[in-house]
Amino acid sequence: MKILIAEDEFSLQQSIAIYLEKQGNVCEVASDFNEASYKVSLYDYDIVILDLNLLTGSGIDILKQLKKEQDANTAVIIISANNSLDDKLKGLDLGADDYLTKPFHLAELNSRVKAILRRQKFGGGTIVVFNEIKIDTDGHVVTVGEKVIVLTKKEYDLLLFFVTNKNRVLSKEIIAEHLWGDNSDLIDNFDFIYVHVNNLRKKLTKEGAKYIKTAYGSGYKFIDD
Repeated sequence: MKILIAEDEFSLQQSIAIYLEKQGNVCEVASDFNEASYKVSLYDYDIVILDLNLLTGSGIDILKQLKKEQDANTAVIIISANNSLDDKLKGLDLGADDYLTKPFHLAELNSRVKAILRRQKFGGGTIVVFNEIKIDTDGHVVTVGEKVIVLTKKEYDLLLFFVTNKNRVLSKEIIAEHLWGDNSDLIDNFDFIYVHVNNLRKKLTKEGAKYIKTAYGSGYKFIDD
């Protein structure tokens, strides 16, 4: 999943990013209000981990911006050194999905992240099913019918992205930005996206799962035959 960490304390920001990336997520960071505001207006995120007291502005304003611009599709976990009940209730009332008071254990934050993703993307469970395809999001195991399909990490992330955005045309730019985050800006062309999609399609098609379609001139679409 793609996560933005809006936190101005650099050491904490980096610790969160490193920890969550080890769990298989793509993480981007913002160190102040202006950078966070710019990124949430430009990119889509599954989750934003948001410090209320950002340099140059308030995290509450970022939360309002997110819920307005992203049509409430992006989940928000507020992290704050302030344990005020009023701040907590205000954040939750404005649409935040969870609230953690500093200091906290990174393992607890990760559990909150996983719980939100299960609710929002996977209907509360850890298993995603699309016809004969089953994805175990805890074990990162994919089966088609009864057969386990061996995927690379990027192929797994790509399949999960396709399934959770089925029947939607995904451009190569959107796919690259979702799977590589900030690093996608350094890419000269998107030929490598074709390679990953083609490899995934071959593995699924071999087992009779022919759902990845090319939307010529636009990108790719994951649809039922």
